[in-house]
Amino acid sequence: MVFRMADTDLTSRFFLGTAGYPSPAVLQQAIAASGSEVVTVGLKRQLAVQAPGTGSGDFYALVRASGARLLPNTAGCRSAREAVALAQMARELFGTHWIKLEVVGDEHTLQPDPFELLLAATELVREGFEVFPYCTDDLVSCQRLLDAGCRILMPWGAPIGSGQGLLNPWALRTLRERLPGVPLVVDAGIGSPADAVQAMELGFDAVLLNSAVAQAHDPVAMARAFQLGIAAGRMAFEAGVMAKQAMAVATTPVTGRPFVL
Repeated sequence: MVFRMADTDLTSRFFLGTAGYPSPAVLQQAIAASGSEVVTVGLKRQLAVQAPGTGSGDFYALVRASGARLLPNTAGCRSAREAVALAQMARELFGTHWIKLEVVGDEHTLQPDPFELLLAATELVREGFEVFPYCTDDLVSCQRLLDAGCRILMPWGAPIGSGQGLLNPWALRTLRERLPGVPLVVDAGIGSPADAVQAMELGFDAVLLNSAVAQAHDPVAMARAFQLGIAAGRMAFEAGVMAKQAMAVATTPVTGRPFVL
């Protein structure tokens, strides 16, 4: 089913990262298996070793050949100024105003810096970017990003690359309930398709992940597993997951008297 994200029609709710795969061929196969229409590229880390125009091994040509839309990423930036400069570079290199905005505030958890993130988002929105901010699950911080002009939010499920799943489902559920019209994408910390199913059942619009596929024994098969899980989770959300009960509830009505068919 088609849904809207940044004025763009998409059918896949699976956004896939492109770092850490065993080989370019495996990455290409994983993108195909995932069905993803949006793939991210961490510019700060990858530009140093995989600059555009390097011939047959051109990483960016490979990603473009997948047919997916490129979402450049400012991963590794530590200040608003650095992130804004990298976003401007990405727009020139790839001809897209989409940017996944990351500004790290802690080296151990790689948690976003809410203050520098807001400064960068405000400037980039002013410059005409469609900003996809990687943020925490704090409701007030998210509201401030929306006030700055962001139309999409990407709250974390857990620290990047940790595979811990959704550490605070209550906070994520609160975001979904309090921001009903805002596209929300769970980004970071997803470890297995079960985590992605949980995110989709909470009503999130999409899931972005990288390590859970790239570091799997079979990345291509895992990409397919996530594709199926995300689709199933969304379908369950739309169908309406039954409410949990504190005690047993009989599924067969009891009339108090025997009957014969």
